[in-house]
Amino acid sequence: MDRSGVPALFASLLLVVSINISACGQDWQIPFAGNSFRTAPEVGGKGLRRNTGLEWSDPEDVWTVYFHVSRPSQLTLSLDASTKAASQVLIRSGDSSFNVTMPVATATAVPIGELQVGQAGYVRLDLQGTSRTGDSFGNFKNLLVRSADADLQLDYVRDNKGNMFYWGRRGPSVHLGYTVPRDTAMEYAYTELTVPAGQDTIGSYFMANGFSEGYFGMQVNSATERRILFSVWSPFETDDPKSIPQDQRIVTLASGPQVHIGEFGNEGSGGQSYLVHPWQADTVCRFLTRVQPDQDTNTTVYTCWFSDTADASWQLIASFRRPQTNTTLKGFHSFLENFDPTTGHITRRVNYGNVWVRDTSGKWHPVTKARLTVDATGDQRHRLDFTGGVDGPQFFLQNCGFFNSSVKAGDRFEVTAGNRQPPSLPTSN
Repeated sequence: MDRSGVPALFASLLLVVSINISACGQDWQIPFAGNSFRTAPEVGGKGLRRNTGLEWSDPEDVWTVYFHVSRPSQLTLSLDASTKAASQVLIRSGDSSFNVTMPVATATAVPIGELQVGQAGYVRLDLQGTSRTGDSFGNFKNLLVRSADADLQLDYVRDNKGNMFYWGRRGPSVHLGYTVPRDTAMEYAYTELTVPAGQDTIGSYFMANGFSEGYFGMQVNSATERRILFSVWSPFETDDPKSIPQDQRIVTLASGPQVHIGEFGNEGSGGQSYLVHPWQADTVCRFLTRVQPDQDTNTTVYTCWFSDTADASWQLIASFRRPQTNTTLKGFHSFLENFDPTTGHITRRVNYGNVWVRDTSGKWHPVTKARLTVDATGDQRHRLDFTGGVDGPQFFLQNCGFFNSSVKAGDRFEVTAGNRQPPSLPTSN
């Protein structure tokens, strides 16, 4: 028997086994530019390069990167990073910590170590510089993750297509589409909105009364400023309000005391009004919207009132006329969004209760059913930290903070009508 071919055959078998083992593994590149936040000593700050990654110099800073795993797994972590001068970085995840020495001008991945993830959900890694000889701790482009588990799925902001590094850090916007009586023309929408204590995160827009042509709700604009905001889109589609033709501009018919009237752009364009008002968490805030079509002029008037007082004393925010529009209330919905990408790692929540619509004949209808939807950030699985549902007699929405959720877009919720009462209308409506 000729044995001369055995070593070659054995080597071929080893090569096949090696290829198959390699094929079973998976590799991911998680961009720091779209998935990291400064979490200490405070949010914001310098260090994040919008399109290229992370570079910081302050040893007090903690930068945190998040990604989602579909199942328990063991992960091999490394860094796609470089330094001009040697540095050391401490990386922590749960009870695991890694002291990583950053070599100078390396073209190879910098190893971190093995991380055992015990359950499906979000994984958090904190990076903090401990020593450096240059101007920064390095330029960090990607977190590199490898697993031998062929069935493992990782979700994160994958790339910057469509400016997703920005949108992804803002987090998913989540909505409730309300079920109202069909084949009945609606004139009024009413919602009672409550933000639980501790959930009034900076950058939040708690939108109460949304309709096909605009929206009405309240914001946390900074540590010292909060607003009641009401906007109506122009029928002319543009992100530049200055380009709207005169005959398609939103016309202001009336506004309340101290209400600012202006324009908005970048996400469509139109007329905007807001009242700087120190609304409080754990307080019931009431929102009332009226939609009145005028067939003779082919326009529609949208008017919004606000109240956060126990006697529901209505305050006019604004009344806008929208040209080239002849409609009653359509597309009634609420939503929760974050407009500040530096706070996209912080959770926010809002409850919606005692929701009503009134038809054009004057009959009120309780709203007890809603359907959950999410924007492209959540729908395309860049971010999965959104949820909604029922909390006693109220609906709720929650987003951001990298919490684990089991709800899906399209889920439907229902509350009981109970003994709820419709609102009293403003005396000068």
